[in-house]
Amino acid sequence: MASSVSDAYRECRALAQSHYENFPVASHLLPRRMRDPVAAVYVFARRADDLADEGTKSDETRLRALDAMATDLDATAAGRPPDDALWRALADAIPRYSLPLSPFHDLLSAFRQDVTQHRFNTFDDLRDYARRSADPVGRLLLHLADQPTPGNISDSDRICTGLQLINFLQDLHQDFIERDRLYIPRADLLAFGVTEQRLRSGPGDADIDALLAHQIERAGAWLYAGRHLPGRLPGRFGLEIRLIVRGGWRIVERLRATKPGAPFARPRLGPADRAWIARGLLPGAVLGGVQPPREVAASESVE
Repeated sequence: MASSVSDAYRECRALAQSHYENFPVASHLLPRRMRDPVAAVYVFARRADDLADEGTKSDETRLRALDAMATDLDATAAGRPPDDALWRALADAIPRYSLPLSPFHDLLSAFRQDVTQHRFNTFDDLRDYARRSADPVGRLLLHLADQPTPGNISDSDRICTGLQLINFLQDLHQDFIERDRLYIPRADLLAFGVTEQRLRSGPGDADIDALLAHQIERAGAWLYAGRHLPGRLPGRFGLEIRLIVRGGWRIVERLRATKPGAPFARPRLGPADRAWIARGLLPGAVLGGVQPPREVAASESVE
């Protein structure tokens, strides 16, 4: 039980740091005033994700638990938080930073979808999922930084969707082979003449390589399209987002190099990659000098 708001944030920070993934909860670049509420946002997303994915509970039980989180969120926003560190922290953060509730509810909507839907017919369907599973995090960060302008939100959505698509490609083995979830649209499989059985069989061939190259370039296009956002963000927060964008782009480059012939390979970043990412702290264009994705010219997927 958290006895105070500071205790609640302390618990959220500990949880966030113990489960750190692709989320800026452990970065010392973040302005100090943002670290506690960012940790609370992460714990909210992590808890909902775990309810959707972890353990052996039935789908019906998972959906009820996610619905209960939505009820607790609304109660927290109304000043009646449950006696739990997460909700006590959000009871402070939501009014303090004027956080909208829609991004939180969008996240819960995406996690409900995770429980019941494991395939997507078109890229528009997949984009709608990313709009609710990834974009809300960026929007909440912009509100915490007091930078939620329309232009910033648009570029943040592009970056977050790009990072989500990149993550799908990194986790192809875990999602498809281990969990029977496929985040490549059926329309793309059909267009490239690849069946799920053929994709699952292991080593790639020319058609699978072309299919995955298309996914990589499209993911990169979304990330690349949002590249001007960090330059509009002030101070340490802007530097943090620069590193996130460069880190995502470095994975795009590694995916380009590793996926041909090895569809389930997961790229690893080494010291040289981390040094390249860190150069984003220097003045200059965030992605200056990189090979742009082919999808940018066609504008097939970037709004």
